[in-house]
Amino acid sequence: MTTRPDGRAADQLRPVSFQRDFTEMTPGSVLVTFGRTRVLCTVSVEDDIPRWLKGRGSGWVNAEYNMLPGSSPERVRRSLTNGRSQEIQRLIGRALRSVVDLVGLGEQNITVDCDVLQADGGTRTAAICGSYLALHDALSRMK
Repeated sequence: MTTRPDGRAADQLRPVSFQRDFTEMTPGSVLVTFGRTRVLCTVSVEDDIPRWLKGRGSGWVNAEYNMLPGSSPERVRRSLTNGRSQEIQRLIGRALRSVVDLVGLGEQNITVDCDVLQADGGTRTAAICGSYLALHDALSRMK
């Protein structure tokens, strides 16, 4: 059987773990580890919603995604948003909005920040999975 560079068999999954409540300053945070990939997902809640939603009685969930400097062998420059990051944060936001009752949320804006601490493949899926858990924890605490 063939082995991968990290020693796993070709059909063997990476070790996966989720450390909930990784930080103390937000209502939801998760450190996701997929093999050597590490993504920190945190949730912020604001009473201010996007202007186009004001008065509709609905909330909003959006996401921000970025690879931090030092997350890969080549230094990643800090940027507001590049095309890849923008595509991933839109994907995360759409995935999370599909499982949230936005009307039940009321006029609140939730932002999930996904910061890639170390990238070794699978950052997009790690960010989506960690975001969901962090959002779940935050919403459970908001009840």
